[in-house]
Amino acid sequence: MSRQAGRGTESKKMNSELFTLTYGALVTQLCKDYENDEDVNKQLDKMGYNIGVRLIEDFLARSNVGRCHDFRETADVISKIAFKMYLGITPSVTNWSPGGDEFSLILENNPLVDFVELPDNHSSLIYSNLLCGVLRGALEMVQMAVDVKFVQDTLKGDSVTEIRMKFIRRIEDNLPAGEE
Repeated sequence: MSRQAGRGTESKKMNSELFTLTYGALVTQLCKDYENDEDVNKQLDKMGYNIGVRLIEDFLARSNVGRCHDFRETADVISKIAFKMYLGITPSVTNWSPGGDEFSLILENNPLVDFVELPDNHSSLIYSNLLCGVLRGALEMVQMAVDVKFVQDTLKGDSVTEIRMKFIRRIEDNLPAGEE
């Protein structure tokens, strides 16, 4: 019985490592396919956005989270539930703006960058930019327009990875004329 309990943890670690290595291969291929880091960053964001648009349904079904009443509640759900569910980490929510419309997610450990070292010729590559797209896409599906960007990155020598999120506006459902 104890062997099976250990196997579950071992399996999760293997799945995590496989995901990390697969993601690394994806980024490597994008770097070969596109001329500069800015184009790779855009592709990673676009891919992440498409993932987020689809992932939100799975998240809502599995988490049983209801509608968030404000941006602070949204930040807590992202940090404590979504990141834990999909990446196995819980970033801290800090650096709130005075208006409460902007905050930072601080990732002490970013599982996407395990086994990664950026080459000198890719200094402007935002390796984990997929995460920004995922957050933007998922939140758009629940009627929140946000701006998401990396501010700090351990791959670039910073002590932590920091993702900055800014609330832009609530998206109103626009029904086609004649439908209510």
